[in-house]
Amino acid sequence: MKKINYILVLLAGVGLITLSGCEEETHAQSDIATADVVSSSPSALEATVNGIPAQMVQGYLVYGEQVHETDMAYPQLMMAQTEMLGDIFPLGENTGYDWYRSYNTCPASGNMGTNSYFAYLPWYTLYKFIKQCNGIIGSVDINSPETTPEQKEFAGVAYCCRAFDYYTLTYLFEPMDNIYTDCSAVLGLTVPKVTEATTEKEAQNNPRMPHNEMIAFILSDLDTAESLLQNYVPDNHTLPDLAVVYGIKAKVYLWDNQYAKAAEYARKAIDTQKGVPMSATEWEDPATAFAQATSGWMWYLHYSAETMGNLCNYAGWISAEADWGYSSLTCPAIDKSLYDKISPTDFRKRVFLNPDKYKYYNYRTCRNEQFIKEAPDHLALKFRCLGGNYTDYSQGGATDVPVMRVEEMYLIEAEAVAMSQGLAAGQELLNSFMQTYRDPNYFSKASTEREFQIEVLTQMRIEFWGEGNAFPSAKRIKPGVMQNYEGTNAPAAIFQINCAGIKPNWNLVIPYDEYDYNKVLKLTNNPDPTQTIKYPSPVGEYSQPKGK
Repeated sequence: MKKINYILVLLAGVGLITLSGCEEETHAQSDIATADVVSSSPSALEATVNGIPAQMVQGYLVYGEQVHETDMAYPQLMMAQTEMLGDIFPLGENTGYDWYRSYNTCPASGNMGTNSYFAYLPWYTLYKFIKQCNGIIGSVDINSPETTPEQKEFAGVAYCCRAFDYYTLTYLFEPMDNIYTDCSAVLGLTVPKVTEATTEKEAQNNPRMPHNEMIAFILSDLDTAESLLQNYVPDNHTLPDLAVVYGIKAKVYLWDNQYAKAAEYARKAIDTQKGVPMSATEWEDPATAFAQATSGWMWYLHYSAETMGNLCNYAGWISAEADWGYSSLTCPAIDKSLYDKISPTDFRKRVFLNPDKYKYYNYRTCRNEQFIKEAPDHLALKFRCLGGNYTDYSQGGATDVPVMRVEEMYLIEAEAVAMSQGLAAGQELLNSFMQTYRDPNYFSKASTEREFQIEVLTQMRIEFWGEGNAFPSAKRIKPGVMQNYEGTNAPAAIFQINCAGIKPNWNLVIPYDEYDYNKVLKLTNNPDPTQTIKYPSPVGEYSQPKGK
């Protein structure tokens, strides 16, 4: 495996995160402006802020060249989380084209250990994002009377994005207890904190922050962002605004099981954003569905036709209709058991192919009828090629990519209200959302709060299939993962795994080169989840730990 020794200057001067390995090359990272450069030029500050969403979809972000096909910046995390949930299967002729499959199969097969790409890339992707934010934060003195309102707003954007990055690192790397790996020594530990003020000496002895301290740090960044973005109106929603700050607060409070606060800020996000959930027409449009932002997309990214490649764009991975990337080979499909949980009166069922194809529904596609007839059952049509152009990646792949949609806030609010105000209150909210926007016949049947949490999670998995937003709730709730059941469409034995609580690889491990530099991390890493269960699991039963 090729690993390039990157020295990422995550702040104005020092604070190193390193990446090294077998084929070592050393490169100073000059692709992102430092605090000194940014502070010396108002235009540089604006350009660096506008560079945040561009960086979040930058192909081969970590390596700077085509080394591993999952090096896709933020969309990498969307696919990885969907795979870890077991909600997506590659149903093409060769599952090997699915470069993300280790996220799905790791407890049985594959490698997610400290020397794997699946440890390196999420970690260094997110810390590169943090580097960008630190440069902006370090360049703006928000307390100076000479700082303009616009500069303060730019700083507010950076504080918001940094909080989101640390929240993402936290739920990916903070371990949850499970029966397959022993996490007892590291429970409650998140990731090292690197800010604009971190020195090189501090970075070399920088421990994982305890959960409570990390949550306080993230909320502090969000409080600062909230104060700076009160009147901020971005040109478009590729940069976060006040509603997004509230949305991230809702997500952070939910992760911390502060349900009343989660409900409060989810409602603030809904009321501030004022967009509406996507309609059936928007979900099914063969030219724009999940390729072009709608009013309820609170925060999204955009691929530039001039800078993206044919293999390093999200449509080329997730759009089954695209004919230029890996999706035409992997044929991404929804897990059959999740598909079966979608009511026939819920229009979202119509973006996944029923085995009866056109006898079931007159599917809309930019391809032809033969494409639908020959496609594997349960193929996903959720993500479309822009303009229906499935042959030209520079056009069809120049899509918008959702980071946060208002639908998530409705679902967070429903769970959080149930857990803080009572089951009936939460059910009323979920029924209202579903009946108004998704399924007129929906009615919650949960009889306990635990059942209701899993019910909301199921709706999140359906709603955010391919986006990954359901993953933090799944890891928090620990519902169990069942991929080998009667009639499963898991394509091979390595996918046919059932785990009690969570899959052990939901606790990502810190990469070797990070703890080789920051020595204090060596004894506080998460346990390697690789090949910790036997496969395939017994049909309909959870696997026991390997060796038992």
